[in-house]
Amino acid sequence: MAKRSLQASAQGIKKAKQAFRRKNWTQEYLAGEVGLETRHPIWKFFTGKPVDRQVFQEICFVLELNPEEIAEQPTIEDESIPFETIPENTSDIDVLVQKARLAHQEKIQAQCGTLHLLDIARPIELDDLYVEVNVFEEITSQRWLEIADLQKLDSNDFDRFSLGNINQQWITGLEAVLKYSKLMVLGKTGSGRTTFLQSIAIHCNQGKFQPDCLPIFISLKHFAENTSEDYQINLSKYLYQEFSECGIYEADLSTIFSHGKAIILLDGLDELTDEDSEKVIREIRNFNEKYYKNIIIITCRIAGQQYKFKGFTVVEIADFSKSQIAAFADKWFVAVAKNSLWEGKAKASEFMQKLELPENQQILELATTPILLNLTCLVFQFLGDFPTLRSELYKQALELLLVRWDEARGIKRDEVYRNLSLIHKIKLLCRVATTTFTQGDYFFPETKIQQLIADYLRQLPHPPTDLEALQLDSKAVLKAIEAQHGLLLEQARGIYSFSHLTFQEYLTAREIVASANSQALQEFVTHVGKKRWREVFLLAAGMMQPADDLLLLMKQQIDILGISNQKLQNFLVWLGEKSSTVNGSYYPASVRAFYFTLALPPDHPLAHNQNLALSLDRRLAGKLAVDLALDLALIHALAVSLKITGDIFCQRLSAIALALDLQHLLQDRPALEQSLQQLHAELPSPQESRITLKAWWQANGETWTGKLRNLIVSDRQIGHDWQFDESELQILQQYWNANKLLLDCLNNAGNVTFTTIRSIEKNLFLVNS
Repeated sequence: MAKRSLQASAQGIKKAKQAFRRKNWTQEYLAGEVGLETRHPIWKFFTGKPVDRQVFQEICFVLELNPEEIAEQPTIEDESIPFETIPENTSDIDVLVQKARLAHQEKIQAQCGTLHLLDIARPIELDDLYVEVNVFEEITSQRWLEIADLQKLDSNDFDRFSLGNINQQWITGLEAVLKYSKLMVLGKTGSGRTTFLQSIAIHCNQGKFQPDCLPIFISLKHFAENTSEDYQINLSKYLYQEFSECGIYEADLSTIFSHGKAIILLDGLDELTDEDSEKVIREIRNFNEKYYKNIIIITCRIAGQQYKFKGFTVVEIADFSKSQIAAFADKWFVAVAKNSLWEGKAKASEFMQKLELPENQQILELATTPILLNLTCLVFQFLGDFPTLRSELYKQALELLLVRWDEARGIKRDEVYRNLSLIHKIKLLCRVATTTFTQGDYFFPETKIQQLIADYLRQLPHPPTDLEALQLDSKAVLKAIEAQHGLLLEQARGIYSFSHLTFQEYLTAREIVASANSQALQEFVTHVGKKRWREVFLLAAGMMQPADDLLLLMKQQIDILGISNQKLQNFLVWLGEKSSTVNGSYYPASVRAFYFTLALPPDHPLAHNQNLALSLDRRLAGKLAVDLALDLALIHALAVSLKITGDIFCQRLSAIALALDLQHLLQDRPALEQSLQQLHAELPSPQESRITLKAWWQANGETWTGKLRNLIVSDRQIGHDWQFDESELQILQQYWNANKLLLDCLNNAGNVTFTTIRSIEKNLFLVNS
């Protein structure tokens, strides 16, 4: 078993001090380079005292040393505490426990010391990757909540990252073990239940947690399989036999159990077959009643919570937080990807920076589940980024939960819905996702989802003819999907949701693509202006082969939105006419996007937002053509004037004067230059008193601003007061979002003809009525 601390040898200290002197650093500076809050570990390092393994390695890397050359080589005595070293005054039971711990130490390390990750060929040391989990003391599915309580936010602002942790308070997993001696730990598929038990076993084995107890880890699946031929399954007998192989016999083990000196870790209650389940549960109850003083922890998938054990507290593993995701990535890119410490940290930092970008929020949401976080890290390691075609990542994640996770663990479940093939399971999930998402439901009653399942089952060959049987089957299918795959979860009593909103969106897009006839697409594109449909459109565009029909129908629907309101239509007519007068070689659509935001009220969120215009033509990021630069400056001057009040006029007078100083842009426009100079001349002198300036603006400010607006409207055809009301601004926002979405779909689509590309790019922000 690898030690969790290292110390420098005498020769290593000498080499380290030489390297330290070459750096000409202080110990405080070295501590900062390593990321330590104090220099105490640095002092311990140079004096040959034990230092945490990771800190030891980082000190060596900063000093450009090989840790293996610096560290004292471990001896057999370093790896364990010999039985003979137990103090004489230790009680008989403590002596017995230490004897059993030493005898069982290697097996616990072999059982729990490594992790086997999907698609990773070699085992990974648990300590090199494990991140402590958090747990909820209130079980999600047992909460008495209404759908309105769960979904308090408007759908456009829904916090997808916290979907799995709504209104929940958590404690760490170890805190829960210390707080409750009898625990049932629930968690959805791939949430880290087994790894949590392994960590408890290893930390106990290392003396870091309950060092006076004997850790025992049991896979209930293996327990059932190994005792399947016995007439009666007996947990005590099974443990006696296991320990007899390492020289600890029944009487000693029974004594340890009777004194409550064992930590019994029972993993995977949900992995038992129906035939074994009842027997094993009965045996766990018998063991707990007989040896009630011991710590006993059982893990099970969330849907297995119907199993009840007297005296047990039920907790639920929480989704990873952002800090936990970052900690996992920090370790993954070193331990799994086999990067050096600093390369791994740099890669992890890049991973997190990209993961937290707004366009990657769907992937961030998936990464809250450890099994999917591992998949995400793996993809990033190979590609150096997240895939452009997100649907492929989601497809892999879906396959992981539906098939590969159970296959990798050798679990063959007694499927209630075994007559459903994999493709039918996916089609069923697509139907549920599309129906609920179209209706704007992130959370839905159990009765509704059962009805959707029943409707699907009716379409299959040989469906149940009896209505009651159909209802029972639909409920069984729902529970099977929840228990086996964790794709649908009970978020409160009788209220379900998809485990990740990303899956609901992906399955909806998949259903749309699968049934992409003219009528279905026509209905789909009616959602083009709705923000919550954005990801579905992007996924559908990426999956369709080809995507021309979808993109052209989206453009038609955007045009319909553009003429849905007379004022908006007038605005778009002006936009086209104004943009056509600009002299320059920019793409016309980029110029239209430029003037679209320039014409909005100054306090509008999109005002002066030129990101889309820049994405259409990067030349706008350089020196602007005179027409665009002049109009931008004039709109700025008008915006400054509109925001001035009498109280702040004395402070903003210089800002107005500066905004009107546009001689460098007016060389070929003498009339406009003269008019602006006249307006400037009307302003009072900045030498006037504050009271005088305030009075002047209160008397003349509105008139003066009106003259400025009229001048730039008549001369430059900009600065119109469109007087949009709130509903019209919302339509305007929808129109902008829809055009941006169309452009993003065009860039995301994998198969589009050149004719369609040119047509859309040419007519973006133009209404073809």
